[in-house]
Amino acid sequence: DEGGVRVAVGSGLATPGYTLIAPASDAANVWHELVKAGAVPMGDRIWEQLRIQQGRPAVDFELTDDYNPLEARLLHTITYDKGCYIGQETIARLNTYKGVKQQLWGVQLNGAVEPGTAITIGEEKVGKLTSFTETESGFFGLAYIRTKAGGAGLKVQVGEASGEVVNLPFLSL
Repeated sequence: DEGGVRVAVGSGLATPGYTLIAPASDAANVWHELVKAGAVPMGDRIWEQLRIQQGRPAVDFELTDDYNPLEARLLHTITYDKGCYIGQETIARLNTYKGVKQQLWGVQLNGAVEPGTAITIGEEKVGKLTSFTETESGFFGLAYIRTKAGGAGLKVQVGEASGEVVNLPFLSL
């Protein structure tokens, strides 16, 4: 049709897939034709669940003015050789002097928790939950945890739920 559909290799997740870009007015028809041809449908809720499980940071959740790319563990997306860009000196300084005070981690939880909930060890606040989902294997969230508190294997309290800090596939590429 006039607008056409663009196909890009990659799903935006740490899994094989494709991204389709089409005019909004054609979206329902494209969806219908793909399902008719045998594609397995996956809506935005399932994509969000996969995003959180894989640790892909998202705008307004893990990617805000409160966190920098090194804290979001997006070192692989930063260049130190490129010319000037906004924030380059700050990022270079943090990297050179190992100044990253917190990092993005996964948290396997034993109950539902609202994003924004403080993460504690005993009485000490060590982080904040930024995203949450319920999966077939339980409850899972993304959180920024203070670097000095620890990493994978750390036992934490998130509101009324307890949890364990785990590595994230998307950030481990």
